[in-house]
Amino acid sequence: MSGRRTTAAALAATAALSLVTACTGSSGTGATDDPNAETTINFWHGWSAPSEVKAIEENVARFEKAHPNIKVKVTSNVTDDKINQALRAGGDNAPDAISSFTTDSVGKFCTSGALVDLKPFLAKSKIDPAKVFPEALQEYTQFEGNQCTLPLLNDAYGLYYNKDAYQKAGIKSPPKTWSEFEQVAVKLTKTKGDSYEQLGFMPTFHGYETTPGHYVAQWSPEYFDKNGKSNIAKDPAFAKMFTFQKGLIDKLGGFTKLEKYRNTFGDEWGAKHPFHTGQVAMQLDGEWRLGMAKDAGAKFDIGTAPLPVPDDQAADYGKGYLSGTIMGIASTSRKQNAAWELVKYMTTDTAAVVAFSNSIHNVPSTLEALKSPKLEIEPEFKTFIEIAQHPKSNTSPAQADGGAYQVTLQDFGYAYESGKQKDLKAGLETTAGQIDTDIAKAK
Repeated sequence: MSGRRTTAAALAATAALSLVTACTGSSGTGATDDPNAETTINFWHGWSAPSEVKAIEENVARFEKAHPNIKVKVTSNVTDDKINQALRAGGDNAPDAISSFTTDSVGKFCTSGALVDLKPFLAKSKIDPAKVFPEALQEYTQFEGNQCTLPLLNDAYGLYYNKDAYQKAGIKSPPKTWSEFEQVAVKLTKTKGDSYEQLGFMPTFHGYETTPGHYVAQWSPEYFDKNGKSNIAKDPAFAKMFTFQKGLIDKLGGFTKLEKYRNTFGDEWGAKHPFHTGQVAMQLDGEWRLGMAKDAGAKFDIGTAPLPVPDDQAADYGKGYLSGTIMGIASTSRKQNAAWELVKYMTTDTAAVVAFSNSIHNVPSTLEALKSPKLEIEPEFKTFIEIAQHPKSNTSPAQADGGAYQVTLQDFGYAYESGKQKDLKAGLETTAGQIDTDIAKAK
């Protein structure tokens, strides 16, 4: 989140999560501590940028003012690997409450018992998640009925475009369907020898944020069938997505040429990001990119819009992929009731959610906060607020293997786009089989 949540990084952290299966904590509540007693709890999170750390500290300070008996010791810039080790070990210095950028980890967190099921805490506080959080956020914070996490802010993915490049090319508005998008991407592409002066869009799966999961959300896929088996070879959404993506690669110059150009790009989180520099005219990205592009001094007007949808789903234009940061309570904590007060405040208190959203420029994660008049919304940022509220916006579901199934799907994508795997149908069937095998082992 906020420029820290690339899917690749999130998925890489998944491997570390296999360690939590040895966690000895219980997923039941069994919390006996007095939340009104004088106490200190440990809260670990992954934010590291000074502005983000400051925003967390301000949020915690507001919490402590409202709960003067609870002091919060905050540890920032903690990786999931370190969190997992501490969740296993427990003890006075281990976290009581944690925050993670890796929504793909929820299935592991829930099934291993590393984090407690929050349903009893929600019931005790008379909080109905269905009335507080958008549906997609409810989906990625629980697994098989275990609500072991709650959403803390939200990431919505959409389309950024260079308005100046649009004007020069005579393009009046962002494309709403993928067929229109393909035409626009080609029109915006200017070749220069065996490379590019400007690329309309970087479509390869090694491109920044152009992952299979972010693409396929626009087709509203069903990753798993009612029996929990991988559905990627049966749901036509996946074949259509891969076919479109491969076709766009071919129309924009071919895989080899595009990858050579991609290797000239600056860092995704630095000022030399290819969208900032004008090397690409359109970018699939999350809401954080707006502030980063402006801070980098982009020398063009920035436009935002939802990603296109398939031509036969034009009525669903406006939807997008959703993800976000999660919070939970360690099952090894002896201060779970006090920790719940912090989690409840940071995830469900409208004023707290809005203030945090305004501070780090992420999308709010509660229905009330999304509609709050105190939410600071730039015109371009409004796009992501609307995507977050669209009824057809969706996410990648939690699974027992964490996000490993997405790594498997992405690996197939690399093989297919490069031409190493030529048979789409057979490749998807093999990949589905591998996903089923991995999930069965994880369970």
